[in-house]
Amino acid sequence: MYQLLKQIAKTGIVTEPAPNPDENLRRLGQRLSERVLRHFGRALAIRHVDAGSCNGCELEIHAANSPYYNLEGLGIKFVASPRHADLLLVTGPVSRNMEVALRRTYDATPEPKLVVAIGDCGCDGGIFGENYASCGRVANVIPVDVAVPGCPPSPTAILQGILTAVSAKTKA
Repeated sequence: MYQLLKQIAKTGIVTEPAPNPDENLRRLGQRLSERVLRHFGRALAIRHVDAGSCNGCELEIHAANSPYYNLEGLGIKFVASPRHADLLLVTGPVSRNMEVALRRTYDATPEPKLVVAIGDCGCDGGIFGENYASCGRVANVIPVDVAVPGCPPSPTAILQGILTAVSAKTKA
């Protein structure tokens, strides 16, 4: 044990410094935060629904929720119930098994509600398309306000899609 502690003391701190903040990301976050507060007057509550994706988009959503992108600091939080949500973030092509569940989730979300389809699968069915097991894109099941293409889209693109949805609702 003593040898290990001696080695740790001798080596010192070996972590990397934090990355420099991206100016475009900072501006995007600032605009998003302003729009959220102007439209909702509080934090934007998001309910994520995986309608049958491969989990690639989920990884990017989790990355967007990391300290680097700081969603909580921008006034955005994820909630467990659609009854508390302002925005539905839907990933994947809608599988036949998730069709009814997605409709119920949409119906349970209070007005004014926003829907953002994430990824190529959510936007147009992706490689799965429409078939016996898949309804295809999210818009085939529920109305979609904004579609964020990409396989998977970057966290910045996801934030831009959320900003676009909130901005469109503020103008309407």
